Amino acid sequence: MRNFVYGLLALVILGCQNTTPEVGRESDFNFDWQFALLDTSQSTLKAGDIPATSWEAVRLPHDWVIGNQYDSANHEFAPATGYIYGGGIGWYKKEFELPLTDDQNAFILFDGVYNNSEVYLNGNKLGFHPYGYSPFHYDLTPYVKKKGKNELLVKVNHSNFADSRWYTGAGIYRNVELIVTDKLHVPVWGTFIKTNVINNQLAEVTIETDINNGYKEGKEIDLIHEIIDQKGKVVAEISTKETIKANKNRLVIHSTKLNNPNLWDVDDPFLYTLKTKLVDNGRIIDELTNKFGVRSIAFQADSGFYLNGRNRKIKGVCLHHDAGLVGTAVPKDVWRRRLAVLKEGGCNAIRIAHNPASNEFLDLCDEMGFLVQDEFFDEWDYPKDKRFNQKEKTQNNETEGYTNYFQEYAESDLKSVILSHRNHPSVFQWSIGNEIEWTYPRISQATGFFNNMNWKGNYFWSKPPHSRKEIQQQLAVLPRQEHNIGSTARKLVQWTKEMDTSRPVIANCILPSASHETDYGKSLDIVGYSYRRVLYDYGHENYPDKVIMGTENLAQYHEWKAIMDRPFIAGTFFWTGINYLGEIRAPWPAKGNDAGMVDFAGFTKPSYHMIKTLWDERPHTYIATQELAKSINKIDKKTGQLVARNPEKWKKALWEWHDVNNHWNYEKGEMISVELYSNAEEIELQLNGKSLGTRKLDEFEDHIYKWGVPFEEGRLTAIGKKNGKVFTTELITASAPVAVKLSIDQKVLANNQYDVAHVVAQLIDKNGNPVKHLEKVIDFEIPSYLRALGVDNGSNMNVQPHVSRKIETDQGRALLVLQSTKEEGKVEIKATVDGLDADKVLLTISTDKNDSEQILAELN
Repeated sequence: MRNFVYGLLALVILGCQNTTPEVGRESDFNFDWQFALLDTSQSTLKAGDIPATSWEAVRLPHDWVIGNQYDSANHEFAPATGYIYGGGIGWYKKEFELPLTDDQNAFILFDGVYNNSEVYLNGNKLGFHPYGYSPFHYDLTPYVKKKGKNELLVKVNHSNFADSRWYTGAGIYRNVELIVTDKLHVPVWGTFIKTNVINNQLAEVTIETDINNGYKEGKEIDLIHEIIDQKGKVVAEISTKETIKANKNRLVIHSTKLNNPNLWDVDDPFLYTLKTKLVDNGRIIDELTNKFGVRSIAFQADSGFYLNGRNRKIKGVCLHHDAGLVGTAVPKDVWRRRLAVLKEGGCNAIRIAHNPASNEFLDLCDEMGFLVQDEFFDEWDYPKDKRFNQKEKTQNNETEGYTNYFQEYAESDLKSVILSHRNHPSVFQWSIGNEIEWTYPRISQATGFFNNMNWKGNYFWSKPPHSRKEIQQQLAVLPRQEHNIGSTARKLVQWTKEMDTSRPVIANCILPSASHETDYGKSLDIVGYSYRRVLYDYGHENYPDKVIMGTENLAQYHEWKAIMDRPFIAGTFFWTGINYLGEIRAPWPAKGNDAGMVDFAGFTKPSYHMIKTLWDERPHTYIATQELAKSINKIDKKTGQLVARNPEKWKKALWEWHDVNNHWNYEKGEMISVELYSNAEEIELQLNGKSLGTRKLDEFEDHIYKWGVPFEEGRLTAIGKKNGKVFTTELITASAPVAVKLSIDQKVLANNQYDVAHVVAQLIDKNGNPVKHLEKVIDFEIPSYLRALGVDNGSNMNVQPHVSRKIETDQGRALLVLQSTKEEGKVEIKATVDGLDADKVLLTISTDKNDSEQILAELN
């Protein structure tokens, strides 16, 4: 939720006796910018010295990197950048008029600029902000020209272009807002709404309102709060008279009861609206709205997580902040589609890895029903190696990052994030850091996993070589650095709790056996275990009063089984929900991390379907096939049945799913490994109507049904039974492709320049069956008055430029992402493939997106 919500925000309508013009408190400041990109060697060049021909028109949010080429020549820093060079000095310029009265203030609010930004208004420097993930704002009032044009300049220095362990993008990549207020007003982020569910019939809402009086005399005002439900009904109202001294801030705290409240829940994310008004002698001088949810959260060391008093598992995934072809300037509709896919798979929680989310992303989580772990930092006092995650091995200017600013800026960045995000009901945990232990070598050494010649195990699957006592002894004698992990953690926790005590503080600990023994683990409300599910029992036995949970784990059955077997584990966040750019562990042309349950284009992968069968009670089966020689399975000589080559391997499966297909196209007679990921209690497999036998799920320790099937063209059918109900899943042999088929997720877009439509192209055969085993180049034809954000096929190996009209399919499919412009009308999007029948879809761009019934009738 942006603190001041579009659509719900009323204009400040002043009384007829007042001569002040009507001004919206908040306005969209994303349009009509100019952009110039300079080489890193031109960091001292002033904006006024940039030639006019170097400037181009852009709109925000804007990521200047994603349009660059993937290039194997960028291999040195590719593990961080995804083979895209992103260095440069970016200048943004906007001219605007703002006729403020003497009784008004103006502020500029940036939700995120990557990074090292300097902001100037009319030649006056407003400030420097190094962190690319935290929101910030400046007071424009002292430098605004009340008549004529103002010039706002933003300089973005991305010389350290490999400064994170993943693709960061660069530029003003999140929303910008202009906020105009009276001199007596609620400051930016000045409202804090806390809720407490007392029982099923009653909830308490506490509203903290910060009021700033910029006048030279004290003011007595009416402070009015209205709580409005989703039907527009006022369900609670508070009105008090408040005296605010001259040039002072005052914090006013109100509480009210809600009878029979609608609770915010992941299954029913009900949102209320708080409307706040400041009234001076009958005149509204400030008015703002905040959305919020009424919900309670609790964690117990022995029984896990409770939402609104109900014990439930956290079924979470980790997400980075890029969205494939759009880079990091992600339209809201792109996130909406991706989150809808995760929701369909049973996911109920998101960990933002490893940085704070945008407010727009949190708005969606509020609306769609996701719990969010909001993470502050990936580095603290010392840097990580941006290419290999652990302690920095070599020092390069290109990889210099936030560690350089941590001592000076960490407190203000952390507190700004909390102030900006604290009213989102989706946010249920604050995470102070991710796998920080790598940067403090004494912590890793104390565990006994490393630099220990007498130990031969694997730290993923082995208990700590050192006992608790030995770890304590090692921590007492190992050399200390200037900064201590425990003291830094204490500071971060203290700052967090100064701002908000309504949510627990957690961190993602890669070496919890040592972290528990320091003030790092001791200061946390919850200790998150990163890839250490083997230590769940160890942690609970040794630290029975400490809440523990998985915070970065593998999207594999063994991880979820470990959680279901242990009531004291609250849940997990799988690495990762969706593929992301950078953090590469494979050779060129791999452009990113392929561990996602969903690929770069938002298409689901086999691991997604396995996890869906574990997280979602609705019947589901996914058929995965592979040539036997390429599979992880074999035919048992005694029974003739398909079995795993290594029956124990599933217990230690790592990030990426094994290689399987979702088609039924092979050579006649070839033995095929058929795996079914299903929550059916039993399945009968048929080939062309002939039964291949019935198996029960409890026969398979790894939760995967298996059949060895000699290939025969036709129909492979899985008939499952769950809770007495029968459901069917099929794969059909596809013949040669004869056409391309288009589908679109939205047929009507508003001409607001924000709305997005996703067009999916799929090769099909003469019978309309999807062709997934052959690839073709698709050429999209797009009207000039639609904005094409790009194309992708989802493959980690696709390194063609995204800003294109052509793309080769992967599994016979590809994605085109379009965005509306200011133009209106009916448009046609067409896809052609050489030698195949073309297809088209119709899209309407309208001023009134909701008036779609008549439009769709015309299209049909």
